[in-house]
Amino acid sequence: MIPAGITLRVARPTDQLQTVVAFYRDGLGFSELSCFTAHNGFDGVILGHPAAPWHLEFTHQPGHRVGRAPTQDNLLVFYLPDQVIWSAARDRLIAFGAAPVQSYNPFWDAAGVTFEDPDGYRIVLQNAAWTR
Repeated sequence: MIPAGITLRVARPTDQLQTVVAFYRDGLGFSELSCFTAHNGFDGVILGHPAAPWHLEFTHQPGHRVGRAPTQDNLLVFYLPDQVIWSAARDRLIAFGAAPVQSYNPFWDAAGVTFEDPDGYRIVLQNAAWTR
């Protein structure tokens, strides 16, 4: 069993730090929890929701190129069972300028919508509860 107080952080490098941060912060509505500049040669921003036990960290090392996502099936899936919340998240991304894309795995298109971030990584807004 995982003890209380554990937080998951998914960290990913990017060549477009501010553009990627804007996608997740302004497009998806995440909060900027922390940021750093020139920390051991890296700049970064940590995003999430203050009460959630997870964070997304995006980093950039000046002078180092990381490139785009290796496949169209590199996903972050957000289960949003409430139709109103799901629609608001989808509409916020569209208003931000992100266009839905067909999912590589058609399973995600049945009850969700997929968007590609500026680095080619994809997020799925799944209008369903996660079940085992």
